[in-house]
Amino acid sequence: MTNLKKISIDGIEVEVDGAMTIIQAAEVAGVEIPRFCYHERLTIAGNCRMCLVEVVGGPPKPAASCAMQVRDLRPGPNGEAPVVKTTSPMVKKAREGVMEFLLINHPLDCPICDQGGECDLQDQAMAYGLSGTRYHEAKRASENLNLGPLVKTEMTRCISCTRCVRFTTEVAGITQMGQTGRGEDSEITSYLNLTLDSNLQGNIIDLCPVGALTSKPYAFTARPWELTKTESIDVMDALGSNIRIDTKGREVMRILPRNNDCVNEEWISDKTRFIWDGLRRQRLDVPYIRENGKLRKASWSEALGAAAAAMKGKKVAGLVGDLVSVEAAYSLKTLVEGLGGAVECRTDNAKLPSGNRSAYVGTAAIEDIDSAKVILLIGTNPRVEAPVLNARIRKAWAKGAMVGLIGEAADLTYDYKHMGTDRAALVDLAGKAVAKENTVVIIGQGAINEADGEAVLSQAMAYATGAGAKFMVLHTAASRVGAMDVGAVTEGGLAQATDGAEVIFNLGADEVEIAAGPFVIYQGSHGDLGANRADIVLPGAAYTEENGLFVNTEGRPQLALRAGFAPGEAKENWAILRALSAELGQTLPWDSLAALRSDLVAKHPHLARIDEVAVNDWQPLPVKAPAKASFRPALREFYLTNPIARASAVMGELAAMAKTRAAGQMAAE
Repeated sequence: MTNLKKISIDGIEVEVDGAMTIIQAAEVAGVEIPRFCYHERLTIAGNCRMCLVEVVGGPPKPAASCAMQVRDLRPGPNGEAPVVKTTSPMVKKAREGVMEFLLINHPLDCPICDQGGECDLQDQAMAYGLSGTRYHEAKRASENLNLGPLVKTEMTRCISCTRCVRFTTEVAGITQMGQTGRGEDSEITSYLNLTLDSNLQGNIIDLCPVGALTSKPYAFTARPWELTKTESIDVMDALGSNIRIDTKGREVMRILPRNNDCVNEEWISDKTRFIWDGLRRQRLDVPYIRENGKLRKASWSEALGAAAAAMKGKKVAGLVGDLVSVEAAYSLKTLVEGLGGAVECRTDNAKLPSGNRSAYVGTAAIEDIDSAKVILLIGTNPRVEAPVLNARIRKAWAKGAMVGLIGEAADLTYDYKHMGTDRAALVDLAGKAVAKENTVVIIGQGAINEADGEAVLSQAMAYATGAGAKFMVLHTAASRVGAMDVGAVTEGGLAQATDGAEVIFNLGADEVEIAAGPFVIYQGSHGDLGANRADIVLPGAAYTEENGLFVNTEGRPQLALRAGFAPGEAKENWAILRALSAELGQTLPWDSLAALRSDLVAKHPHLARIDEVAVNDWQPLPVKAPAKASFRPALREFYLTNPIARASAVMGELAAMAKTRAAGQMAAE
């Protein structure tokens, strides 16, 4: 860097980029400056004035440190580094005055406010405010907004930091929130009192520094100090967002994002955040055996014995569902293949070639999107398939990246060049590929889950080769990459794996219709489609109830940790398969999760490198001609894509609202 500047903050001298603001330089120096409106991922507003500092030799009044750059500071008389003070009497008096103003209209809601215990206003009032106030006039009240079933509003508490407005506009890409009025009459409101039309809206709850925006489903249920906090990984999509699961006793009370700049930054989708009520409903908590057409409760020994008796000497096929950990998929593969059967994880018929990691994962990391100049989307709607990734694409677009789309047109929250809806547009583009700087190609499951999926994939890889682009396969199933890494696939796909199968072991695959005929053993957490078709049901743990390894869409292995225990008699998935193997006389060679992982890592060493993206050798597929047809998106319904979501009352309400909104738009046209 050639534009490094020295600055002295409270006697600590640091050298930083001149484009940095004083508040950022203070973070480098380890000096705390309070703030309400400033957020490092949003544009600068400079309207709360809590971050005031004294610039020595500058104007005779405090300056807003979030809005002043280091390069604009005047050096000392002999060329010394500019001096900034954050604890001088001038700054102390200014902050006390700002806090006094902020609290003029703020209600004394702390005992009943859901933000209590993790409220920036509480903390900073204690640290930087006065012990009393000189204002005793009547407080102003504001009407609450109806933003939908997710975000609860108490607008009298609002301090007009505008974080919510900036997030919805800049990151989520919607324009339904803003600030109206001036002075005492100013207030945050929504356009025409509309509810928020975004699947990232829950993030404004985290951003709000006071109790104006809180979680509606979580309201009045727990205090932060009552909760046990567990760091884990999300499985609602294949992005692998880093999350924190907060539990009270055995129940999950809320799910919050964890910061990981390489994956989800600090955002999560609404499905990730509010899915937790689905973990309590329609749970399988005891084994079942079907007799005379009806499922009856059974003991574990009886159910495992019946399952083993059904599998012995029969042709067995194993199906791996979308929410399954690598350990469970590896256990099922080892067990079923030991019986001479076949296992398949591509239950949506995606034509992903096994053994070629560059073809089913790609060569791009999620971070590569940030620096991309050109982004080509093929047969995907990332706003539905991976909302947080879509926000990252929007960020690149805002910085000047050109986005192209081949596939069904949709509102992606940013402008793009629509290059066609069918495979002919891709073939034409692949034939004209020329090298471009910093290009990322993203192909979705909708492009490769048809019969000609491999041909489409070959054309996309041909374009990436010609353009010198990085390549990414955007998955929709959290388990898919990990299951393919351990080889839970059959040459010929789902039809070949289940062809002639007498017994199908269904490990959490609830999106697959199994025809009449085969004997079905279902292992999963919820009473959904899979359990409805099953002859034997083995209750397994959900993703919050067992330790597991998941590999995200860019090929990054991440660890999900157990936040609570499964209900009733439900067990961890790998443990059920280990117990079943003993009943079959094909005992799997491990008795603990640690031993299972040792065996797994010995065969697949890259899975030991947690939170690292392995470099995949580029092996383009032989180019084939696809059919003449339009691309169809892999997902049309965002909220009801898995059994946990379908058991969630909140997700059901959101899905109904989305359907009504879509119908209304069609009527208006």
